[in-house]
Amino acid sequence: MEKETAFKSSEEQGFKLNHASGYFQSLGVDVMAFDDIYPEGHQSGVSIIMHGNRVATNGDIRFEQTPGQWQPVPQQGKRELDEAANTITTSLSFPDSSRHLKGFNPMIYPDFEFNYKVVVKGDGTSVNVTVDLDRPIPDKYVGKICFNLELFPGALFGKPWIMDNKQGIFPEQPNGPVLSLPSNYSHPGNFSQPDATADLKLLTGDNKGYNPMIADDIIAQPYAVGRRFTVRPEDPYNRFTIESKGTELKLYDGRMNHNNGWFVVSSEVPAGTTNQAIQWVITPHVVEDWLHPSVVQTSQVGYHPSQSKTAIIELDHRESKREQPVLFKITETGEKQVLSAEGQEWGQFLRHNYLKFDFTDVREEGLYKVRYGSSESSIFRIANDVYDRGIWQPVLEYFLPVQMCHMRVSEKYRVWHGHCHHDDARMAPVNLNHFDGYVQGPSTLTHYEPGDVVPGLNVGGWHDAGDFDLRVESQSGEFYTLALAYEAFHVYYDATTIDQDKRIVEIHQPDGKNDILQQIEHGVLSVVGGYRALGRLYRGIIENDLRQYVHLGDSASMSDGIQGNEDDRWVFTEDNPPRELTTAAHLAAASRTLKDFNPTLSNQALQAASEIYKVTDGTGPARRAKIHAAAELFLTTGEQEYKDFLLSEADYIVESIDKVGWFIARAECAMNDAVFTKKFRDALPALKEQFAEQSAETPYGIPYRPHIWGAGWGIQRLGYEYYFLHKAYPGLFDSEMIFNALNFVLGCHPGSNTMSFASGVGAKSATVGYGLNRADWSYIPGGVISGTALIRPDFPELLVFPYLWQQVEYVMGGGSTHFMFIALAAQQLTSGK
Repeated sequence: MEKETAFKSSEEQGFKLNHASGYFQSLGVDVMAFDDIYPEGHQSGVSIIMHGNRVATNGDIRFEQTPGQWQPVPQQGKRELDEAANTITTSLSFPDSSRHLKGFNPMIYPDFEFNYKVVVKGDGTSVNVTVDLDRPIPDKYVGKICFNLELFPGALFGKPWIMDNKQGIFPEQPNGPVLSLPSNYSHPGNFSQPDATADLKLLTGDNKGYNPMIADDIIAQPYAVGRRFTVRPEDPYNRFTIESKGTELKLYDGRMNHNNGWFVVSSEVPAGTTNQAIQWVITPHVVEDWLHPSVVQTSQVGYHPSQSKTAIIELDHRESKREQPVLFKITETGEKQVLSAEGQEWGQFLRHNYLKFDFTDVREEGLYKVRYGSSESSIFRIANDVYDRGIWQPVLEYFLPVQMCHMRVSEKYRVWHGHCHHDDARMAPVNLNHFDGYVQGPSTLTHYEPGDVVPGLNVGGWHDAGDFDLRVESQSGEFYTLALAYEAFHVYYDATTIDQDKRIVEIHQPDGKNDILQQIEHGVLSVVGGYRALGRLYRGIIENDLRQYVHLGDSASMSDGIQGNEDDRWVFTEDNPPRELTTAAHLAAASRTLKDFNPTLSNQALQAASEIYKVTDGTGPARRAKIHAAAELFLTTGEQEYKDFLLSEADYIVESIDKVGWFIARAECAMNDAVFTKKFRDALPALKEQFAEQSAETPYGIPYRPHIWGAGWGIQRLGYEYYFLHKAYPGLFDSEMIFNALNFVLGCHPGSNTMSFASGVGAKSATVGYGLNRADWSYIPGGVISGTALIRPDFPELLVFPYLWQQVEYVMGGGSTHFMFIALAAQQLTSGK
């Protein structure tokens, strides 16, 4: 069949606003305007996607030429699409008072309040960007307030640029000299927010040296200044030109003062201007016959002979031609065709069309690949032992040991990190909005005063994968998943020495103890230690200073190990019944697994769980968590009190079965109450139908609904929770969703990057991850990244770049352990045991 698609030339087509998509399109090039609102994550403002790659983003007004993730961002207002005028007009303003000295990550807004509009207009082969302000900028911000466009550095290293008559190459590392500027910190706003309780001196390190909060006083000198700037002049697929009709263009390197910065093209807002303060003409080169290359998506690991096997083939929605997918076996003498069949049309999802190629009937062991036209999958295995080695094991073998806090972690010649945070922790100040979501209220909720050393906190726990802090939900969520995996799959694996007395971890040095139980123990030591020291759960333990918090490298160098001085981490507490009761559920489950391994700790965990259950209000938002705690406590103790509570909540359990069904399934089977069983099981068919509807939303048989962040973690959690429904009621809930979730993580997911989200697992995997070693563009085996994100409204993206946390961050409290769980489930389900 010949290609039937007829293309207009780029001159005929131009950039036209498509009201259905909400952005400008010209064949294979798209220009988006304020679909996303996440500038601190390099995902906002004016963005350019060229021939399948996002090359530029964050086109917007900022107070700095090279802002980082804590610099002020605008508040977005109305966004208007006018197809007749071919424009998108967005109203924005500074400050965003909901973020000034408060919020999850508080920011410091300068004392200038203004509104502005960004008008983006398709104009033939160009897109014009105009900025109108409602008032001129004060003299003190001339040379500071600017319009920026950020360029993705991962695609630019070693590539050329041209600015007027000057040329250059984008460097691998930021190069000096540096430029000193007056800091906006000198002019903090006072926006009369009584709940703004962040401490200015604390956030900025009291201006005693470099701090990412005020990293606008020293920046890189621009590489070039001019009126016309061209990116990648040698490459027709990535070449675009920016021309400024007014103020000059300047090319900066944002990595000079933020390791996670991007290259930035910037124009300063001139003094005294309001209308047309910025006028840019952006002209991307359009390759007229370009189509999104077909992408063949399979599991990077492979398949057990008995499981279903489907390759997903992603196509440009404009492509009408269809090839025939072919499965090849790789033999000693080369490839051998095994199966060829028409692909099954699935239809359009996001911006692409999809075919499905089913090769379930192929059961012979060996190496295989799928070819579609000129595109191929990675080579994968079909084998009975496909899940038996190097799949779930790296989570236990590498990732969890590397993340262990309060230990020295070595792997033969390598030291992953030294003995760290021995000085944990001091009580946090009261009435403080810290950062990364930590807030301490008007009381410490304990007998400790702010600044007091709290003993017993320098043991156990895992560093949050990107940030080193210990959140209670991350700690308990991690050991809870491990505990349920131990119970469900009878895991025994010993590849690591863990010595709690000497605070030593030796990877690939067995010690005769089950690694999974040692890891459960390590997490419980932290949570129970905190509970016994504080008389309640901690909210978390985190660095007191932002400079400490952004630390990259060996965690042993974050503090001096001496308790009671300024560099100690702080422990926060909170009154949060849902979180406290959920942690009680986790502790109750962990106590079961530790009963023989560490009886004392097991008893302490159970005691803490039962005490939290008794004293914590389980109404309102905490109701579901109270049910969870009762279910796990009943499974652990068999006590009538917990069973009676579950029976009393039968109606609510049925109403909330989509949220609680997965953990009630285990308790229901043990409760042996006919009335409860009938009521619960009568509600299950509707839940099954809900899962069926969700599975049908995508060609992957799994819902994919990301909002900014990659959806991999949520999909793994869904597969993990679904397992318990399948195990309890296999006649109603088949196992396909578990395998679909696993295959999604292992490479069968939207977009051109088909790598496995599990680092070091599969033929092609995420070997650049957002972990403690991200500055080295490296990875931690067994860490599972957040995965393919969505550039709204419809562009799936997974970049190879270590600082893009919403795509490549590792996490605790799920993520890797949920992946481990569903991989173990696949191993169990295919083995017939």
